[in-house]
Amino acid sequence: MPSSSSVIGSGAGWRTPAVVVVCGCLIALLTFGIRASFGLFTAPISAAHGWGREVFALAIAIQNLLWGAGQPFAGALADRFGSARVLAAGSLLYAAGVALMAVAGTPLAMHLSAGVLIGLGLAGASFTIVIAALARRVPPEQRSWATGIATASGSLGQFLMAPLGQAFILAYGWQTALFLLAAGVVVVPLLATAMASGPAQGTARGEVDLGFKRTLAHAFGHRSYQLLVAGFFVCGFHVAFITVHLPPYLTDAGVSPQLAAWSIAIIGLGNIMGSYVSGVLGGRFSKRWLLTGIYGLRALVIVLFVLLPVTPASVILFAVAMGLLWLSTVPPTSGLVAVMFGTRYMAMLFGIVFFSHQIGSFLGIWLGGLFYERYGSYDAVWWMGVALGLFAALVHMPIIEEPAPRFATAAA
Repeated sequence: MPSSSSVIGSGAGWRTPAVVVVCGCLIALLTFGIRASFGLFTAPISAAHGWGREVFALAIAIQNLLWGAGQPFAGALADRFGSARVLAAGSLLYAAGVALMAVAGTPLAMHLSAGVLIGLGLAGASFTIVIAALARRVPPEQRSWATGIATASGSLGQFLMAPLGQAFILAYGWQTALFLLAAGVVVVPLLATAMASGPAQGTARGEVDLGFKRTLAHAFGHRSYQLLVAGFFVCGFHVAFITVHLPPYLTDAGVSPQLAAWSIAIIGLGNIMGSYVSGVLGGRFSKRWLLTGIYGLRALVIVLFVLLPVTPASVILFAVAMGLLWLSTVPPTSGLVAVMFGTRYMAMLFGIVFFSHQIGSFLGIWLGGLFYERYGSYDAVWWMGVALGLFAALVHMPIIEEPAPRFATAAA
């Protein structure tokens, strides 16, 4: 971990890199943590309206798809106008969507609130915008560490918000619980003022700015970037399917709702360590081999969980193991984007990678609900997750971990 003086050393006024890191971590904690609790509302919302689980699953799937589709555009706006404005606008859409979920009385209203509004809000208020802001404000050797600690903060939010959301549901009912969670999102615009440093100007020292259009064209033509985009699809499939469908999967197997909620919290707790360690390792070792190992281990953990009997012990062990591998993919993935293309258009380029992640999220959530309604089981989707984990482990191996050719030539 870098010393505080090395992080605080640059920056004007009170918006030092240290303040930006702290506020960015708090934003990630709130926005990611609240979103991670949505799986707890699957059963009560479906039961209250007499819907099948596919209705709520489709709403969350739409949310993930629009989050991903909007992310490159939100990233481009952040690159152009600064992160603070984008974070503030996105968080207001996010809060409105959470509040309207409580009063959505039809599947269409649920899809518009939980799906469209929250999805577009997350595009502007997610940790992806935070990561891009941090990448510009800390030295390159500390970039992976800063990304890791911001990602870990999102996991801390998952650890805190999942049991808190369950407590709200038990104490006040699911509708009031949603209003309380919406109130938490409203804090984000205040925290975003720490990132009000204006639009990204120029490039970091030693980096090349080829312009928006040329950078985008080179990115889509770069094979290593294409492989990175394909691999991150798998991360989204795993994370979204487990977040939404693990609680009902466990309760169907006879696990208590409290332990089902705590399983999501434990995953978040494990990811605090996993993301931080991944950020540290990504600054010292090969990022592509780190990603290969993470995805391979995910496949192994899922195989063991599916084959072993579902018991409190197996649930806790699975949550701990998956938590260590949960978003540990983010620091090396975002780090590879910065290595290939620099940080000038980091928000937009990582946003495109993240769009692939969210396509995977959409399919993981939607197929989970669809297969459950048709076959009464999640087994087929678990085994899809195993196959995709092995696929992701393989596609990261050929990635070339150095600046893209045009950027390397221009720098020389």
